[in-house]
Amino acid sequence: MSVRKICVVVTARPSYSRVKTALTAIEQHSELELQLVVAASALLEKYGSAVNYIQEDGFEIAARVFNVLEGENLTAAAKTTGIGILELSTVFENLKPDIVISIADRFETMATAIAASYMNIPLAHIQGGEVTGNIDEKVRHAITKLSDYHLVASEGAKERVIKLGEENHMVFNTGCPSIDLAKEVQADPTLDFDPYKKYGGVGRLQDLEGGYYVVMQHPVTTQYSEARKQVEETLEAMIQVDKPVLWFWPNVDAGSDGTSNGIRAFRERRPGNPFHFFKNMEPKDFLKLLVNADALIGNSSVGIRECAFLSIPVVNIGERQHGRERGENVIDVGHEKEAIVGALEELKARSRPSGSLVYGGGDAGAKIAQILSEVPLRFHKTITY
Repeated sequence: MSVRKICVVVTARPSYSRVKTALTAIEQHSELELQLVVAASALLEKYGSAVNYIQEDGFEIAARVFNVLEGENLTAAAKTTGIGILELSTVFENLKPDIVISIADRFETMATAIAASYMNIPLAHIQGGEVTGNIDEKVRHAITKLSDYHLVASEGAKERVIKLGEENHMVFNTGCPSIDLAKEVQADPTLDFDPYKKYGGVGRLQDLEGGYYVVMQHPVTTQYSEARKQVEETLEAMIQVDKPVLWFWPNVDAGSDGTSNGIRAFRERRPGNPFHFFKNMEPKDFLKLLVNADALIGNSSVGIRECAFLSIPVVNIGERQHGRERGENVIDVGHEKEAIVGALEELKARSRPSGSLVYGGGDAGAKIAQILSEVPLRFHKTITY
């Protein structure tokens, strides 16, 4: 049997943690060859330079695609996607992959799916079939319809993809590859590094021994004009806590400028605030930071996925994760300061939540690689609606 060339396109820092163990499994599989393409915000220092961690982990990068337009607004997102289609088409023509993998639901991934589909290259989609409350919903389901193979993260997602009209035998519940990393951290959760020394950042250097909170809040693209006001509510809530706050910079989404500007203005207005800000961390380091935290606050999907598996309490703010399957670790609130403070008080009265296997048990990477080595190569569908 000839070796299959599997082209994986990583476009943003969360995409890397979502697929890291699958990359390793593909690379180690005797019947597969990994072609790794790094694109969009994963290449940019402003958003944490995920490409640096990819290289440090030993992965060889087959191509780089610079396609992000500045602006963090709806027009920039649309044009970034268009440039991505142009550039990735050339990359695919040069690499000639047997299968292309598109990850999750960020707007940049749409370029991967469109380019591969129009070039008659079989397309596999990781994390389709889920439900959320913003533009990711449309992107995710659109990529599902463009894809030939569906590597979903939960039973609910599998059922939803089949209801969208996809063939049962091409929908596989592999679990989420990010849970593979969470399982490794669960086995050794020790915070064995100093986040200030290793990752720098800006803000106060407070002792973390007595506990701390982690905040990761992104703009909601369907409410992008409200991003600054929304993050200001969270800032005002977190200024009231009696523990250090480690805050992570937002993704490159419409509204990110508003979120970032709100943070900068708050820092200038409240120079004595207890916050320390980071751009990014290696995926396992970030999970170790989370598992030792009192709670995660914000609207990142890590609160729904990895935190559920690792029994980490989460205050989930707003509609970004609306409708997503979740464990017992999440308290959902609106963007009001009082609601966020109230949820933090409620967490203090609760015991640590039980872990959840809703997104798998930690073996997704190996499952994905094996499926990719066995599925028939095809770029058409034979569904009768």
